[in-house]
Amino acid sequence: MVEFFSQIQVHPQLLIVVPALMILGNILKRTPKIQDWMILWLLLFAGIISGIVTIGFTIQGIANGIIATGAAITTHQAYKQTFTKRSETDKKTIK
Repeated sequence: MVEFFSQIQVHPQLLIVVPALMILGNILKRTPKIQDWMILWLLLFAGIISGIVTIGFTIQGIANGIIATGAAITTHQAYKQTFTKRSETDKKTIK
């Protein structure tokens, strides 16, 4: 199993997909009929499709799409938690 994961490498062309997924996520967030829980799955689907289109219909293509989606979501959350102000109710639940 470890040998399987050691063969997966991040494809350089998918670095372009990360900001594209972040923009898509922002667009989906502002769309009234799309619920928040659906955004993750739509981004994951878009990331996998972009990995398949870029690399091919292989495990590496699918894995790269998942990695790109994870990078986009993690970057967005890091930005959001670092630079946005929390409301008073959020501050009380953290303590």
